[in-house]
Amino acid sequence: MRRIALITGSSRGIGAATALRLAEDGYDICINYLKNTNAAQQLAMEAKSKGAKTIVTKADVSKEDGVEEMFEHIDNELGAIDCLVNNAGILFHQMRVEDMTAARINRILSTNVTSYFLCCREAIKRMSNKHGGKGGSIVNVSSAASRTGAGGEYVDYASSKGAIDTLTKGLAIEVANEGIRVNCVRPGYIYTDMHKDGGEPNRVDRIKEQIPLGRGGSAEEVAAAIAWLLSDEASYSTGIFLDVSGGK
Repeated sequence: MRRIALITGSSRGIGAATALRLAEDGYDICINYLKNTNAAQQLAMEAKSKGAKTIVTKADVSKEDGVEEMFEHIDNELGAIDCLVNNAGILFHQMRVEDMTAARINRILSTNVTSYFLCCREAIKRMSNKHGGKGGSIVNVSSAASRTGAGGEYVDYASSKGAIDTLTKGLAIEVANEGIRVNCVRPGYIYTDMHKDGGEPNRVDRIKEQIPLGRGGSAEEVAAAIAWLLSDEASYSTGIFLDVSGGK
């Protein structure tokens, strides 16, 4: 039986690569996006060409009603999900903490943290054997920035990812006896459009000499790590952190 996976923020970058990888691995998938309808629809066509039953859902996952409606749509079109990849996230231009506004900080936290909690909540209701579910797997996409702090660049983003690390560990313990595994991937310097959002599209090239492997990573390499954690090959792993960061 094909598993059903939701990937949030999956119209580009790591999310898009993960959607295609899971489609290749035999999952049916829900592609979630907020703004880029064309990219989401194109991705859905690619996923369908790989044999995956695919739906596309526009939803702001930082909003409670948006998350609830998205899960109901999945229930109706695909069935109860087996796997959740919390990937949606935003990054603003590099800035020192002394210059940050409450509006910026709260936007980062609501998108990068609240959305993960809300999606986990709805996934647990469907996966947990306590609620009649058959179990499942959650992978949270954090960042190596949770370890480095990203001082002088975006401490707010790094702090939001630190919260995701804590969520992963705490939730893994909370639902371990309910058939749900919760793990985390922490990408490092990956070639995605997110660096452009931060005001430095060539950031990976600037930093790559400091990376032990001497290069930036690809979205597909992160997707491979996510796919492994979701799979039965990782059946004895929960509450773990898999760094995909070139050794940095």
